[in-house]
Amino acid sequence: MASQSQWLTPEEREQLLPELKAAGWGQVEDRDALFKEFSFKNFNQAFGFMTRVALQAEKLNHHPEWFNVYHKVQITLLTHDCGGLSKKDVKLAKFIEQAAASIN
Repeated sequence: MASQSQWLTPEEREQLLPELKAAGWGQVEDRDALFKEFSFKNFNQAFGFMTRVALQAEKLNHHPEWFNVYHKVQITLLTHDCGGLSKKDVKLAKFIEQAAASIN
């Protein structure tokens, strides 16, 4: 079965990534992936945020790599099908930003 996901082209990267970088997303060293850490007031807020992201990720069939300790959530995004960043990652990152803003 052929992959439905394709790497972002250099042109798409120039167009789509600056907005995410301005919001605090960084490139992962040695991986074609995005990373950001979010901090919330407490565990309940962090877990609520993760729940919103999980529901959207399931709808998109695109799931983050993440790690949670108390009020912090670390998220890494990449598309395993293509081995790097795709439009799916950009779409999910934008949703994640909206979800975090609605909680903080």
